[in-house]
Amino acid sequence: MNKFFVILYGVFMLSTDNAWATELKIKVNNIDIKRGGNIIVMIFGEEGFPKKHEMAIFTQSKKSQHEMMEFIFDVNVEALAVKVLHDENGDGKVTKNWTGIWPKEGLGFSNDQKISLKGAPKYKNSKLLKEQLNDGINISIIYP
Repeated sequence: MNKFFVILYGVFMLSTDNAWATELKIKVNNIDIKRGGNIIVMIFGEEGFPKKHEMAIFTQSKKSQHEMMEFIFDVNVEALAVKVLHDENGDGKVTKNWTGIWPKEGLGFSNDQKISLKGAPKYKNSKLLKEQLNDGINISIIYP
């Protein structure tokens, strides 16, 4: 009898996890396909945003083939921030220009955040709440 309840509890927990998942559609616009490479979409919690790519909660990469591309994620977090990288050279990192400071590759962030003289966008300015994800989000890549 105990095994039955353990299995029933496990099934309930799995089904409730999926019930909270939200399908997030991210449309990436303004892709310069002449540059080649891949478009990488990274979804972060507060930790690691936006520089530590290995700390992204979800990541998808697709070959740059169209000026607009759609990425779909099943997310189950209350808040997140998104970073998009046009990884032209395929190294998975943001390549810098001759200054060693400014990006050489295209970038985009949630809430239309941009890199400025103050540095990379902050999580608190890029953050989206779960309620804001229902209609999907659009992110335009900005090239240097």
